[in-house]
Amino acid sequence: MQDERQSVSDPVAHRIAALAVLPVFFKLDGKRVVLAGGGEPSLWKAELLSATGANVEVFAERFAEGFRELAASPPNGRLVLKDRRWTPEDLRSAALAVGALGDDAEAAEFASAARAAGVPVNIVDRPAFCDFQFGAIVNRSPLVVGISTDGAAPIFGQAIRSLIEGLLPESFKSWAEAARALRRDSDRPGDTMEKKRRFWQRFTDFAILNADRGPTPADLDQLMGDVAAEDRRHPVVIIEIGSGGAEGLTLGAVRTLRGADHIFFDDNVPAAVMEFARREARRYPVDARAQDAQAVIDNMVAASAQGGRVVRIRMRMAVEARGEADGAGALRAAGLSVVVLPPGYAP
Repeated sequence: MQDERQSVSDPVAHRIAALAVLPVFFKLDGKRVVLAGGGEPSLWKAELLSATGANVEVFAERFAEGFRELAASPPNGRLVLKDRRWTPEDLRSAALAVGALGDDAEAAEFASAARAAGVPVNIVDRPAFCDFQFGAIVNRSPLVVGISTDGAAPIFGQAIRSLIEGLLPESFKSWAEAARALRRDSDRPGDTMEKKRRFWQRFTDFAILNADRGPTPADLDQLMGDVAAEDRRHPVVIIEIGSGGAEGLTLGAVRTLRGADHIFFDDNVPAAVMEFARREARRYPVDARAQDAQAVIDNMVAASAQGGRVVRIRMRMAVEARGEADGAGALRAAGLSVVVLPPGYAP
């Protein structure tokens, strides 16, 4: 099969666009975090950091109302109040440093001391001093969603958080906990990477369909059986993109993209469509104006023979304008099962 690097059109089709920040998640359970400042902004950061299981040490000469109560009963981890100003020595061996400080001079001093100790630092409401920032959070732990606007519009980020909270029911917490337990028994979802991935695809679809409740042992047994019975040779799926672009994708098309291993796509397919594909999928841009159609069919047949899920994405209007066949007939002639997903309606 022709390698995807040989069929990439210019310019290169990147799997992700430019990012203002890198979204990462710190594991802080049992680790030491230094928090400088005793005002109201620091109080929320102390609660947030202790919720992760961190051992939070708060340094301040005065503490706002609520600190003593929080220290007596933190949501998780430990919270220790130090009734004095921080020193550079306090930052040694810390996993993170956070400052909620009153002026730029002390903020700059704290950030400089943290970096000298090799500790990532955040200064509340002073992004110029920050190595990382806190985003808006949707908490369905262990499912956690972080939202960032790179400091440009915090209120906008909070509004997006509210929208996402409405889409993620509380039951997803139970599904995420079940997933974590299953991962501890690494061979239960399957003894190969392919079987494991197919199980997690089915798990995800099942959780979304049953979002009104948590999982039961019978659900998990059913999912295991479904994967074991699944045929290794999957049908090739042709997804047609209409004038509505990504907004016209059906739920079936989105699920198909999320599970695809090999994606052959016209080079003028909107980038928003490709955002639905999983990052690990191999991608083969097709120059519909120049590339040999039979070569594309041959490559798709070869990809299917490997046992992966093959998807072809093409622009429906362009195909109709050129009067070309959709490729389904040629694939069926090669012995493959084919499913064609027409575009849905987009206003």
